Amino acid sequence: MEKTKLGLPVGLFGAFAIAAVGFGGYVATALVVGYVLLREENTWLKKAVVKAAATMVFFDFLIALVGLIPDAADWVVSLINVFGADIYGNFVSDIFNLVCRVLSICEDIIFIGLIFKALNQGTIAIPFVDGLVDKNM
Repeated sequence: MEKTKLGLPVGLFGAFAIAAVGFGGYVATALVVGYVLLREENTWLKKAVVKAAATMVFFDFLIALVGLIPDAADWVVSLINVFGADIYGNFVSDIFNLVCRVLSICEDIIFIGLIFKALNQGTIAIPFVDGLVDKNM
């Protein structure tokens, strides 16, 4: 069983690293990815951590894009209300807030799957992210 420089098995360390990336935020991601890329030699571990970071950024980007739609709708409603209409746009915001929550749940499910697969040094196929990671690593 291959071990990291910290003495942990690679699969276990990969699971911890993916959990830190998935649920720890950008600071934890920067620290974990930086450590793995600079200090560790296992190529699976490097690729797994970079894939986790790319997955996090991908979902955050999607959630930000979806979040722009109700903001734009609120802007249009406000513009119409300036001219004397009495329109409320809460329905549009509620729908897209629901979409953002669904995307967040999907992200959590994918990270849980990545964590469990990492224990055996495996992965889950995420086509867009895999293509991006393969092209750049």
